[in-house]
This record gives sequence, C-alpha cells and structure tokens, in this order.
Amino acid sequence: MDEISNEELFSTLNNKGNLKKEIYKNTERAFELINNAAHKISQNSPLRDEHLKIEYNSISPFQSQMFFAGDALIFFMHTDMFEFSRDHDVMRTAYIREDKTRSYCGVIHIYNFLSNSFKYNRENDLGYLIGRLFINKNMHYFVEGKREVGILYPQFGTFLFDETAAENLIKSSMLYAINFDLLTPPFDEVKMVTAGAIMHYAENCRLVIGKRLGFRFQADNE
Repeated sequence: MDEISNEELFSTLNNKGNLKKEIYKNTERAFELINNAAHKISQNSPLRDEHLKIEYNSISPFQSQMFFAGDALIFFMHTDMFEFSRDHDVMRTAYIREDKTRSYCGVIHIYNFLSNSFKYNRENDLGYLIGRLFINKNMHYFVEGKREVGILYPQFGTFLFDETAAENLIKSSMLYAINFDLLTPPFDEVKMVTAGAIMHYAENCRLVIGKRLGFRFQADNE
C-alpha cells in the first residue's frame, strides 16, 4: 500500500469540506426560497373558507408545512450531502462527466399527508414522498417526483434554482396532492375489527390512515 502524504490528506479534506459547505449553503438558500414561495402563495390565496384556505407554517430551520383543502405538504431539508448512485441517469450526462463534484447535492424532500393527521394528532398516519429536490454547488437543481412534481423540470445543469423555480415546485406539488385521492380499502380487508382496536382508537387515535392505505387498525399488530 502506497504511503499517503500529509499534502494529499489535507488537500482532500480541504476540498471535500469546502464542497460540503458550499452545497449546504445552497440547500439552505433553496429551502428559504421554497418557504418564501409557500408563504407568498398562502398570503395571495383568495380562498377564505376554513376548509379551503391555504396555511403555511415554519416548524424549524429544516421543516415547514402547508395545509390546503384537506391536504398537507411537509418540506424537509436534510443537513447532509448526498451523491447520485452510479446507475442514476444523471451520472451519464455530459454535465456530470465534465465535473464529478457537480453530482454531490443537498436534498429537500416533499411529503404529502392528510391535513387531519396533524389536526387530530394521528401520529400513526402515513405520508408519501411525492418529490425531492437536489441542489448542487452551482445552485443547479434536479427534481425527482410523481407526475406533476417531476415532469416540469429541466435537465440537471440547465437552470439555477430561483424564486420562479421554487414557486413552480410548490404549485406542482399542491396540484399533485390535490389529485392524489384517498382510496377506500377493499371491504373484506376491514369487515372485522376487535373491540380492543376500537377502544385503542377511541383512546389513542390508533386508526392508521394514508391515501393509498385507506385505513387499518394497528392494535392487533403491535
């Protein structure tokens, strides 16, 4: 095994450390743009009905929420840096081949829940990842997502993530959530329930609900 020089070690630490710092700063900026766009949309909404109005809440430096028409979007910013897998389509682009450090990104996840999951503190309810935003050292971005969330966005390395991109991401996420409907489960899957499950639900809201789950009781499974 060849000896590793101090120069090689400290150069690598310096380069990787500065890359992580730059990506973290850009991811923070992207999250700020998303929060600003969400707040702007909620403020400009003409809907005043209690069940339809758009509400935005900042929970922490890494999490925020939007509520609208029975749905909730949760935006969650990771504090770490990630790289695409070797098999990902992004890794085969000329943009990445020209500079491999462009493949390192910060990530912001977008989850869809039912708003009642938070209103009634149903901690066992399920949410769904509908999109994730990747931001690299150049503030270039890439979005992986479902239908409306994933089809509006350019090839990685084409555009910078800015106010317009953030607003479009929010709007497309809202449209997807609105059109992603709650399904009732097959009748035979829920035709029987124990008294204990009903009592647990009455006491602890143990009925698990998700849009593609419909609902199910957890008491006999734990």
